[in-house]
Amino acid sequence: MSNQADAVSSRRYPPTSEFASQATGQASLYEEAKADRLSFWADQANQLEWHKPFTKTLDWSNAPFAQWFTDGELNVAYNCLDRHVLAGNGDRIALLFEGEPGDTDTYTYRVLTTAVKKAANVMTDLGISAGDRVAIYLPMIPEAIISMLAVARIGAIHSVIFGGFSAEALHTRINDAKASLVITADGGYRKGKASALKPAVDDALAGGHCPSVENVLVVKRTGEAIGWNAHDIWWHDAMAAASDEHTAEAFPAEQPLFILYTSGTTGTPKGILHTSGGYLTQAAYTHRNVFDLKPETDVYWCTADVGWITGHSYVAYGPLANGATQVLYEGTPDAPHAGRWWEVIEKYGVTILYTAPTAIRSFMKTGREIPDQFNLSSLRVLGSVGEPINPEAWVWYRDVIGGGKCPIVDTWWQTETGAIMISPLPGVTSLKPGSAQIPLPGITMAVLDDDAKPVQDGAAGYLTITEPWPSMLRGIWGNPDRYIEAYWSRFEGIYFAGDGAKLDEDGDLWVLGRVDDVMNVSGHRLSTAEIESALVGHPWVAEAAVVGASDELTGQAVVAFVILRHSHVAEAEAGDVNKVLRDHVSKEIGAIARPRQVMVVSELPKTRSGKIMRRLLRDVAENREIGDVTTLADSSVMNLISSKLASGAKD
Repeated sequence: MSNQADAVSSRRYPPTSEFASQATGQASLYEEAKADRLSFWADQANQLEWHKPFTKTLDWSNAPFAQWFTDGELNVAYNCLDRHVLAGNGDRIALLFEGEPGDTDTYTYRVLTTAVKKAANVMTDLGISAGDRVAIYLPMIPEAIISMLAVARIGAIHSVIFGGFSAEALHTRINDAKASLVITADGGYRKGKASALKPAVDDALAGGHCPSVENVLVVKRTGEAIGWNAHDIWWHDAMAAASDEHTAEAFPAEQPLFILYTSGTTGTPKGILHTSGGYLTQAAYTHRNVFDLKPETDVYWCTADVGWITGHSYVAYGPLANGATQVLYEGTPDAPHAGRWWEVIEKYGVTILYTAPTAIRSFMKTGREIPDQFNLSSLRVLGSVGEPINPEAWVWYRDVIGGGKCPIVDTWWQTETGAIMISPLPGVTSLKPGSAQIPLPGITMAVLDDDAKPVQDGAAGYLTITEPWPSMLRGIWGNPDRYIEAYWSRFEGIYFAGDGAKLDEDGDLWVLGRVDDVMNVSGHRLSTAEIESALVGHPWVAEAAVVGASDELTGQAVVAFVILRHSHVAEAEAGDVNKVLRDHVSKEIGAIARPRQVMVVSELPKTRSGKIMRRLLRDVAENREIGDVTTLADSSVMNLISSKLASGAKD
């Protein structure tokens, strides 16, 4: 870590006595989990309503294929909806929908339950039954949540496909899951205009290339003209004709709930399989305790799209299982204006915000002037998800967005883990900027070296999970051998999914990012996250992405791409940006980390969920043909970067 970042991260932010005394997650959770881990998880599972109580918490006899609460039965949608209505909370708001154009809708738990019952009847009338697969390709509108819960209600399996994916990505995912129903929309709104969705579905299904699909339900969102096929059905027509009476049937705890495909550019897509009881247990437990949820008074907003795991666990399932009120927003942070998110927070009185470090750093780029125009005083807890957050961005997030008072929960987890695994508890933990800190109660993890030995404090290693957990993936859809090879072959009996980490002198975890994002420069292992943090620590830099590029002399060389803060552009352009920032990294980390080149760019290649696609930057840095850009929010960004690199010169 750089000296400047170290100075920032050495700060401590303990919870106030008032916050700690009223916190949902107390220190006793750690003691309970340590005393009897399986009893602890049984207690968490019993926060749900089981149609048939379980008697066995964990069956690990066929490791690494876990079964949790296996003899119990429940209905996931019933736990997210009906039970709140029956408990007298039917008039509590479940969803506050804000469309990008400014249209709004409000769903109470009673109204949402009725909509899900009708959608469940629509699906069963179309022949969908327990175990069948349903592909969902929708924008961030209420029908996305309704569809997911309706699929869960009838024991079917949903595969949500992110609305930014191409027809080819749809085709491969639909075929891999053998989905018999697709739910889509004519389009959605993005950056001030209608963005079509159904044409991609039409292309994916053309020529009988997805023979399992029998019907396509189409939500009318934008009203744009679309093609129509014999298997297409308007959502609103089907819903109008459907009964609003539907009894939720109980299913076994290990009933498959969803398949979520991890993104990849080559080979067969990897369908991560999650089941019902264990997944919902941990999604609800983590949402309740990590975010200090007070369901009677909080307004929660997770900015993730439901096409990603964060949207599954912390939009569709965790919040609704806990009876929370949440904001559902369709569009981007900067449309129709740069303060859109802050406007939404002010409008709805959002109290909990969960978003990605890339979004936070993009706001840093434009400065505090925009958020300062809005009243953000309702916020009381902030969350970070998606990749490590550098200490400077952490402090900016707390000071500018959180008014210098909000605890930040920096969460580590993955599509495969299903729910948060590492995070502070905001009423217990003394917060440390940039560190994910410690595993949650009930989770056991270790940082190991190549020989599976725990590393010493200060040393980097492999981040592993040493005991099974309730929301763990149950495999890769249709490919158990690939599951074992991908996650359980590096260390015998221990889960490893590719992230590196180190422990500091306090025993707190620092996630270093993907192991394949660690560069080997002249035999020295360097973390891209560490160099990026050093760059962002310079007052000129708002955001940075670092890649390792092939180099004849050193094996790999550091190439950095930076976005300047608006307030420092003139100053930076008047100087030698490349030299100044290279020298800065050399001073902060050491000469070995000095970038071969620093490129100033106006944007970085990001997916619509906000993740930087470093593999594309690596293509540019190594002068290769740029790979697939279909998942980027703006594919033209790569053309701009490529042309600028071609016209630049190395130091």
